[in-house]
Amino acid sequence: MLTKRQNLMETIKGGNPDRFVNQYEFMNLIMEAPLGEMAGPGQTIVNGWGITFSWPADQLGGFPVHDAEHKVLKDITDWKNQVKAPVVATSDEAWAAAVAHAKAVDRNEEFVTAFVAPGVFEMTHHLMSMEDALMALYEEPEDMHDLIDYLVDYELAYAKELINRIHPDCIFHHDDWGSQRSSFVSPEMFAEFFLPAYKKIYGFYKENGVELIVHHSDSYGVNLVPFMIDMGIDIWQGVMTTNNVPELIEKYGKQIAFMGAIDSGVVDFPGWTPEIVAEYTEKACKECGKLYFIPNLTQGLNFSSFPGVYEETTKVIDQLSKEMF
Repeated sequence: MLTKRQNLMETIKGGNPDRFVNQYEFMNLIMEAPLGEMAGPGQTIVNGWGITFSWPADQLGGFPVHDAEHKVLKDITDWKNQVKAPVVATSDEAWAAAVAHAKAVDRNEEFVTAFVAPGVFEMTHHLMSMEDALMALYEEPEDMHDLIDYLVDYELAYAKELINRIHPDCIFHHDDWGSQRSSFVSPEMFAEFFLPAYKKIYGFYKENGVELIVHHSDSYGVNLVPFMIDMGIDIWQGVMTTNNVPELIEKYGKQIAFMGAIDSGVVDFPGWTPEIVAEYTEKACKECGKLYFIPNLTQGLNFSSFPGVYEETTKVIDQLSKEMF
């Protein structure tokens, strides 16, 4: 029997896996790394960038507060005065828990995986709102290029510390690039503003011993897949069924793998049942096949919004492995 790590590599390289890769099983996520403060359910916090996040208790996630009082960046042309990056944590104390966790992982079995969020695109709209960020790409492209360079420099400084401290084999990086139906920006605009940024970031990780880049974007992104390949993404996590995943696997499978195809929105809700989970999980596995595909809820971490859904999905995938391999 292959290890989780071996089975993952056989799957994404078009080899001979002996079962489905079961959701996040190959990633041992080092969540103790000092990434910055994030809001939890029922909380409102201000992070190191000065961004106010609110997560109402009755909602599935948090989001920045963007009224006039709370926007960090009110004028893109004055971003150098309004945006100040936090200091990257460099003390042994700050990294101690992450280092201890990473050292305890059996790297023959799992990938030591660093979690990085938010991504470059998300940071632009977290600072100033989605509407302002999208308009600024059109109206003030030079300032947006400069701001993005500043965000990349900060992420590279964090990446350097991360690599030196825990020596990750895998990076799980978040940046939502679209809605269920379309990307937020055109491919042409994405290529101009965000492709160079990610080639720098993901290139740096690959040059420093990171074997796998897993990128989360639970959205439509068919039109961005060639850029994902170009920037060095190995696995697109969160790929929704609106992308026609079997067609993507057929077209791009030898260049990038796809993780998802079980839309969280249709299985992860208060009235979920084992039968609903089984229906959509079986559909994903049978339509997408054994290679270049990892069945997974499109959720961006190894849990579900409602208790039991993630575990039930794992159980169904295990059963399907027994039936299909």
